[in-house]
Amino acid sequence: MSGDAVMEQGAVSTPAPERLPTRLRLFHGLGSAAYGIKDNGFSTFLLIFYSQVIGLDAKLVSLALMLALVVDAFIDPVIGHLSDRTYTRWGRRLPWLYIAPVPLALSWLLLWTPPADETLIFPYLVLVAILVRTLISCCEVPSQSLVAELTTDYDERTALIRFRYLFAWGGGLLLFFLANTVFLRADATHKHGQLNPDGYWLYGLTGAVLMATVVVISALGQHRRIARLPDVRPEKTSALSALREIIESLRHPAALILLGGAAIAISSSQMTFTISNFLYLYVWEFSETGFALLPWLLMVGVLASFILVQPLHRHLGKRGTAVVCALVSVVFWVAPFALRLAGFWPEVGSPQSTYLLFAFVLVSNINAVMVTISAQSMLADVVEASQAETGRRTEGVFAAGWMFVQKCATAAGIGLTGLLVSYSGLPRKAIPGQVEQGVIDTLTLSYCVIVVIAALASTLIFSRFPITRADHEARLAALSAARINPDAEGMHP
Repeated sequence: MSGDAVMEQGAVSTPAPERLPTRLRLFHGLGSAAYGIKDNGFSTFLLIFYSQVIGLDAKLVSLALMLALVVDAFIDPVIGHLSDRTYTRWGRRLPWLYIAPVPLALSWLLLWTPPADETLIFPYLVLVAILVRTLISCCEVPSQSLVAELTTDYDERTALIRFRYLFAWGGGLLLFFLANTVFLRADATHKHGQLNPDGYWLYGLTGAVLMATVVVISALGQHRRIARLPDVRPEKTSALSALREIIESLRHPAALILLGGAAIAISSSQMTFTISNFLYLYVWEFSETGFALLPWLLMVGVLASFILVQPLHRHLGKRGTAVVCALVSVVFWVAPFALRLAGFWPEVGSPQSTYLLFAFVLVSNINAVMVTISAQSMLADVVEASQAETGRRTEGVFAAGWMFVQKCATAAGIGLTGLLVSYSGLPRKAIPGQVEQGVIDTLTLSYCVIVVIAALASTLIFSRFPITRADHEARLAALSAARINPDAEGMHP
């Protein structure tokens, strides 16, 4: 009997629900704080640091980051494949999590220490950005792969992803808060702290120390659970065979649908992260108090999504949650821009404007985080769908596929941001409150059109994701039956 026939006929019982210890969830999630620190730095500060502080043209900064992201993205599947095939007494993932953190920390510090020679800044940025992104993949791909290894339970995977996003956002927002309140402070020569070059080195040093620390502690906390020889020693394979296995896994229809929708959604969200400081400075004219409160607002949103996403998955499923939350998020995000353009918004820069914007941002952020949690939890469920067809568990390849899409989409988002900033006519080293209104309106309108189109496209694609809770649980039962009866037609042991 084929695997699909087993699922259709319900010939075997579905696995009982599994609950992991809270301690394990916490240690697992902690490691993603390093990725959150990296992501917040790249998305929020790197473009404004190199263009408005260092003075490199915004288009060149975007080009450098896009080149680094695209090059590094093609390295991710290799890392995922090698992680799947790692065979040590500490398992497949732990060696990566112990070796990569220190080089990652050093490369992160270099990123915020550009050379004085202006002719070297562009190639330096490209090379160091590639190094940072490659090393973060050496931590994040093995760590993400553990989601599907630690549990096959439909809801428990969401629980693990929730903790990953909680710590990822927490790590990023902690550095964001420290940057806005401690490192990037206004002084006698810099009215706006985000344009003060003196604080960026301390920002980089603090991030470097935290990155290395959280990844190592996360690995130590999971060591007892996962430090064991894999069940099967991988056979030697050629580079061509490895490439075929990677392609075979990633071309699964469910993976293609999910990664396609994610590519569009992540491009839009990364563009939003990258352009956010420009928007808060030049469109909404935040005070230092506004910048200091913003990380706390975003963290409240993450905590709310942490609480709400699991009940929504129980009622709407992962696919339904992703679709509904994506639409709600974009409506609340673009509404303030539309109201400002229509003349129905308080005076920008006033407390009324800032706090009203906070309300819209909070609702939008809650829903946006639930979209990404849902999508990544859906990806974990593709592992067994692929296993049913190929006979291989390739958690690392799918985690790398997510990273590949994330990085290519981030490149697109950053590239679009650079083009938007250049197209709008925003001058380099512009002073907030002294930019022509036409420039602000062009930037705002162009940005809103792009994010609305992206939201509609990604939700349409997500709505076609084929794996439901019932599909997943029936597939687990079929795989279990195949292990008991390895001669079952159409199923691999």
